[in-house]
Amino acid sequence: MSIPIRINDEIYDEAKKVAKAEFRTIPSQIEFWARVGKCALENPDLPIEFVKKLLISKNTDRSLAEPFSFDDE
Repeated sequence: MSIPIRINDEIYDEAKKVAKAEFRTIPSQIEFWARVGKCALENPDLPIEFVKKLLISKNTDRSLAEPFSFDDE
């Protein structure tokens, strides 16, 4: 479900630049920032970079992952 919202022109322009660089749509970029901010506020003891990487990894295609092995071979 999507709902139109008003957003500051400055934030929109910044999201437009970053979205292009990170291969997201502008709404997806703003949503990502909102999720990072929400998680950061809910977990103030975690570094923001950790929160960012965690959210990115949750949305990464799992088929690209390599299985971890405890073998020394």
